Amino acid sequence: MRKAYVAIAIMVALAPLFAWLAEKVNYSEPLENAAEKSGVEEEKALYSGIFPDYTVPGLNPYISALITGLIGCFIIILASFIISKIKNAH
Repeated sequence: MRKAYVAIAIMVALAPLFAWLAEKVNYSEPLENAAEKSGVEEEKALYSGIFPDYTVPGLNPYISALITGLIGCFIIILASFIISKIKNAH
């Protein structure tokens, strides 16, 4: 289990680097590319979510990638922990 946490920590720590590299190579999501090629326009959402486009509004995009990565990992680890406790209780 410890190895998994170390791997997660490494990936989260590298998130700003991945964000920077994606910007340098002009990476965009494949689904967005397909929608753009087919002429589908993005509608204005009523609610854009807590972290639109995996960023914290108003912060540096690289720091945002780190923060949202940490929050996402925390949520997944917490959900896994809760599910394992429920499963083991039965």
